[in-house]
Amino acid sequence: MLDPAEALQLILAECTPLPAHEVRAAEAMGRVLAAPVHAPGALPPFDNSAMDGYALGGGAEALAKGSEWPIEGEQAAGDGTAQARHGAWEIMTGARLPDGLDRVIPVEQIERLEAPARVRLLADVAAGENVRTAGSDVPAGEAVFAAGTVLAPQHLMLLAALGVDGVTVTERPRVAVLCTGRELVDDPAVPLASGQIRNSNGPFLAARLPRAGAELAHIETVGDEVDAFVAAFERARTAGARVVISTGAVSMGRYDFVPEALQRLGAETIFHKVAIRPGKPLLFARLPDGTLFFGLPGNPVAVATGLRFFVEPALRAMLGLPPETPWRVPLAADYAKKPRLRFHLKARVTLDAQGRLVARVLAGQESYRIGPLADANAWVVVPVEAQALPAGTLVDVCGPGHLESPAIEGSAA
Repeated sequence: MLDPAEALQLILAECTPLPAHEVRAAEAMGRVLAAPVHAPGALPPFDNSAMDGYALGGGAEALAKGSEWPIEGEQAAGDGTAQARHGAWEIMTGARLPDGLDRVIPVEQIERLEAPARVRLLADVAAGENVRTAGSDVPAGEAVFAAGTVLAPQHLMLLAALGVDGVTVTERPRVAVLCTGRELVDDPAVPLASGQIRNSNGPFLAARLPRAGAELAHIETVGDEVDAFVAAFERARTAGARVVISTGAVSMGRYDFVPEALQRLGAETIFHKVAIRPGKPLLFARLPDGTLFFGLPGNPVAVATGLRFFVEPALRAMLGLPPETPWRVPLAADYAKKPRLRFHLKARVTLDAQGRLVARVLAGQESYRIGPLADANAWVVVPVEAQALPAGTLVDVCGPGHLESPAIEGSAA
């Protein structure tokens, strides 16, 4: 069996960053920037008031409590440039400061007097108080996002505030999924016949791949026949897929036909079987046109493992992202395994009673058990030669997907 680190290097050697293109910023959620974004202007674009009150001027000097100022004008949010002379301007939160004014006193700290209309200061107010200066959030020309940034809602907020309409992003890898097995039933409304099971791998991959930065180009379920698989593979390529993932039929049983189908497709098998658990029969191949193929075993957690630790690093490379860096978190309890396999364990990262992160390996690590996977918020990766790991040992911890960190909740107690 191939060492998992070596297997990953063989995969990455076949992956190159995809081309870039421009999309509208409002439609760029989850996309990976292929070029940095610079602020086209300052944010805020002008000096404005941080609260409702009165704007005043005074240079370097503080204006003293008890002083009185004639009310010269009013400035609401959305009003344009105004020129102050010598007096106070009633001003609303977010409104542009009139030229010549440099501070704002809150409405709660003034007394308004009439005949003539004026304000008396109930507190000293220094230059710059309660003013949001132009460019204090983002100066014009500043690089706000680096290439490789995965755009999230807060990024779209800043792009909108800066008036950035388009961004350059890396093309999403187009991926197809072929679930094999005559026992699989796709329609949840169809009653199961004896020996049949629900297809859980298809919905999982269809949901997970977009969250990993890919575009699902094609998905279908096929039986255990080479001809049917080859025809489905051609449909996937016609749909534009340049990565094809299959589930099932890669082990050593009579109906494990995927290696034969790959031969017919002219594929070069780069490796078959990796020293991991679950998912040991993992197969990786390259077709003559450059299409990459990942043959994952059929058990659901083996599919999740193969996707997370072998397919997703390939997608990451195609998106132009650097290799992922796992967290290092102490184990909450002792753990032991046999050597010669790298284990990928369903786990929960939580806070202990002292508020420290700990990784708890969940019960039910068998590759057919989906329940613990649904309860996990992370993966614990135990190296090939590790055996007995006492509580407190630092282990590699990865989020559910390569673009996601563990969702930490509550206490481990």
